[in-house]
Amino acid sequence: MNRRNTLKFVATSVLVATFASPVLAADTSINVGALRFTSHAASFVAFERGYFKEEGLDVTFKFFQAAQPMAVAVASKDVDYAVTAISGGLISLAEKGAAKVIGGALMEEKGVDGQKILVSDAAYKAGITSPAQLDGKSWGITQAGSSFHYMGAKVAAKEGVTLKFKPLQKTGAVIGAIKTGQIDSWSIVPHIAKPLSGAGAVHIIGDVADYISDYQVTVVFTSAENAANEREKSEAFLRAFSKGAADFNAALVDKTAGDEAAEDMVKLVHKYVYADRPYEKAAPSIRNGAMRISQDAALNMDSVKDQLDWFISEKLVKDTITMDTLVDSSYIAK
Repeated sequence: MNRRNTLKFVATSVLVATFASPVLAADTSINVGALRFTSHAASFVAFERGYFKEEGLDVTFKFFQAAQPMAVAVASKDVDYAVTAISGGLISLAEKGAAKVIGGALMEEKGVDGQKILVSDAAYKAGITSPAQLDGKSWGITQAGSSFHYMGAKVAAKEGVTLKFKPLQKTGAVIGAIKTGQIDSWSIVPHIAKPLSGAGAVHIIGDVADYISDYQVTVVFTSAENAANEREKSEAFLRAFSKGAADFNAALVDKTAGDEAAEDMVKLVHKYVYADRPYEKAAPSIRNGAMRISQDAALNMDSVKDQLDWFISEKLVKDTITMDTLVDSSYIAK
C-alpha cells in the first residue's frame, strides 16, 4: 500500500480473513447492475472466474447506460447490488431509506492514468486547448446531479470559469454530441476518451485527477433492506467482488501478474466491453482504460463526503442528509 496508506481510505470489512466462511445456500440468485465499462471489470472477473459461485451466488447482470437509473433499479429491487458513481438520485434514495453504499470501486490515483477532460474537434480548432479556456462553453452530462455534473463543476470552480451543463440522459448520447460538436466539453474514463481522441473526433485537454484529488469515482451499493437484513449475502458479494478487483489490478494496473495474465484479463473484459468490436481493435482501449479498483472494496470517505457536500451546496439533495444516511457504517472497518 505504501503511498496509498497516506490517503484517508477507510477499508470496508470485506477482507477474506475478516469475514466468516460463506453461509449462503448454493445458487442464491442475485441481479447485479453494471455499465459496459472497463471500470466495472471486478464484477465481470468475479463472475467469469467463479468467485460469485464460490460464495453461493448465482449472478445475472443487468446493464444500464447511466448511473441514476441503476440507483432506481436497486431501490425498486430489480437489481440487488450495483457499482456506479454517486449521483443525486442515489443520495435521494438513500435519504428515503431505499439504498445504502457499502463499499468503494473505481478510484482516481496519482500515477495511474485516469479520467480525461475532452473537447470537441470544433472547440479545439477554435482555440480551446486547456480547461482554463472553457468559460461559457457547454459541458455534457447524463443528468443533473450525475458524476459528470460533479466533475464539470469541480473543474469549473478550480479554473474560475462558468460552464453550461447540457443533460443528454445517456452516455452514448453524450459521445455522439461531442463527436458532432453539439457540446464543447466532457469528462470520461480513459477507455472511452483515448479511442475518441485517437480517431480525431475529440481532443484530450486535461486530467480529472488534477482537479479532484483521490476521487472515489464509483461505489458499491445495495438496497437498505439488503444492507440491514441480508448481511451474509452482502458480505458474500463484497468478498467475490474484491477478488475480482484484485485480479484486475494485478493484471492491468500494477502489472505484477505477467504478460499472459494481462492478455487473459483483456480477453475476459472484452466479453463485456467493446464486445461488438474485433478483439484486436478492442484490446488497446481496454488496456488503456485500466484504472484502479479499490483494494478490498475500500471506501475513501473523504471523497464521498466531498461529493455529498457538493450535492448539498448545489441544492440537488436535501441539506439534512448525512454520511450515515448514505453509507452503512456497519460495513466500514473501525
